[in-house]
Amino acid sequence: MATLAVSLNRAGRIPLSTQIYGSIRDSIESGQLAAGARLPSWSDLATQLGVSRGTVRAAYERLIDEQLAIGLGAAGTRVATRPLPATTGWSPEAAPLPDLFYDFSTAPLAFQMGVPAQDAFPFKLWSRIQVRAARRAAAAPVGYPDPRGDPDLRREIAAYLGVSRGLRCSPSQVFVTAGFSGALNLAIRALRVEGRQAWMEDPGFPLTRTALGLAGMTVAGVPVDADGLDINAGTRIAPEAALAVVTPGQQAPLGMTMSLARRISLLSWAKQHDAWIVEDDYLGELQLKGRAAPALASLDQDGRVLHIGTFSKTISPALRLGFVVVPLSMARRFGDVAVCLAPAPAASVQHAVTEFMHDGHYLRHLRRMKRLYAARQAALVRCLNDLASESIRLQAAAGMTVVTALPQSISDIDIASRARLFGLAPVPLSPWYMSNPGQQGLLLGVTNLSEKTVAANCSRVLEIVLGRH
Repeated sequence: MATLAVSLNRAGRIPLSTQIYGSIRDSIESGQLAAGARLPSWSDLATQLGVSRGTVRAAYERLIDEQLAIGLGAAGTRVATRPLPATTGWSPEAAPLPDLFYDFSTAPLAFQMGVPAQDAFPFKLWSRIQVRAARRAAAAPVGYPDPRGDPDLRREIAAYLGVSRGLRCSPSQVFVTAGFSGALNLAIRALRVEGRQAWMEDPGFPLTRTALGLAGMTVAGVPVDADGLDINAGTRIAPEAALAVVTPGQQAPLGMTMSLARRISLLSWAKQHDAWIVEDDYLGELQLKGRAAPALASLDQDGRVLHIGTFSKTISPALRLGFVVVPLSMARRFGDVAVCLAPAPAASVQHAVTEFMHDGHYLRHLRRMKRLYAARQAALVRCLNDLASESIRLQAAAGMTVVTALPQSISDIDIASRARLFGLAPVPLSPWYMSNPGQQGLLLGVTNLSEKTVAANCSRVLEIVLGRH
């Protein structure tokens, strides 16, 4: 027999029988009372609630009249079986943007992009730093922290950018954010470009494209070539654009560095059209061959470039920690928006990263990772060359990723989905394109590869492409 928790307001104007009916109806519609569940008898529920049997009977009869319950005489009253509501195929528990993220909070898989090496991070050191940071945050005065970010962390970021990215800025220009998404949101809000046109590299990161669309912007895919974004093409495609989002250091996903001539041309376009440039410093200093090119923002003399970086690919995406460097003239407006709409993340996380940077651990870690990733990328390239198959061809070694091409008759989305069944996580290339979604290929991340198993993993991907799995 079903148990019911019915609360009654005896001082209210709603009749007690109506209150009993409403409570049972809500339990049925929420699924708390399943189809076929037996309701208490009139006498039992009346005794439990301290009301007359007639009051309970009136409530039950209304449930029966509305086909929420069935009266079975001596067998009692039971919840009726009702048709299930039409479903949309979506569940409230489903992960957002399933086409871009197949899972959250899981260990990284071979070929997965966007995550650092799981096996090479100094976890013991980092754990000790986090403990100290948590204690410092807990002992801090009770009050609202600076929404622009912890001043010590902003100083460390400014100093780091000056050394590693050639970007001279003051801490007052640095805003700490909740990852790249938080920085992009802050930029769009502060620049007031909602509803305007935006240039984006084609191919380019699908999440950025989606974010701009959610902000009400009309996204125009601008092609890239060996020199990076084609500014002339962008002017033809979307002449009224107010924003350009670019990855000039290492184009995502193809890996080329924007040439100096293109950088100067892009800066000139922004000045002439009163437009803004968001520089997504996609991989920051993690240039695996040679020295990383200076940031685009280091050339900006007119205050048109916003430089965005994160610690997701160097420390961990779980930190949800990034930053944006804004022109000095925009610092006050960005501060106002940060206070009201996009304050910096928790203080303990900021304290930990500050210590990691201040004590030199961050730069040492980056140097180790560059050597490790270069070795793993070289192993993957050798493996793909050894396969020598027309079904999966090496296209480029781009940043911490190897780009491969597939036959146009094969769906890279399907291949990537099937590969996950074998514990592999290649990323399909076609969703990165706007103008040419028929370009089929796989993006193979190198950070979490094992040189012992890379040959077997490559062979497994080829077998999936050939339809043997």
